Amino acid sequence: MSSQFPTQFENVRVQCKANIYFDGKVVSHSIFFADGSKKTIGVMLPGTFDFKTAGPERMEITAGSCRVRIGDAKDFQIVTAGSDFRIAGNSSFVVVVDQGSAEYICSFE
Repeated sequence: MSSQFPTQFENVRVQCKANIYFDGKVVSHSIFFADGSKKTIGVMLPGTFDFKTAGPERMEITAGSCRVRIGDAKDFQIVTAGSDFRIAGNSSFVVVVDQGSAEYICSFE
């Protein structure tokens, strides 16, 4: 669950319009790569957020920490900066940010 996340991306297109969810407590921007792949880079403020997935996703926490419950799991796992987790397609996950913020990179796989 640990990863070395990138500090910057080169040669990408960035969507200027923000993706704003949960009354502004989750905000991200989409970036598009030459190979057609897409990622979002964002921040989550304190709160509980229930997400649904269409396709598989990989979430890398780049700063801060959060608790995550994936799919039908009963327990939450703590995810800190430098760690990641994966979610299957057509699934869901709950993220809880208890304090501060959690910054992330979401890769659509």
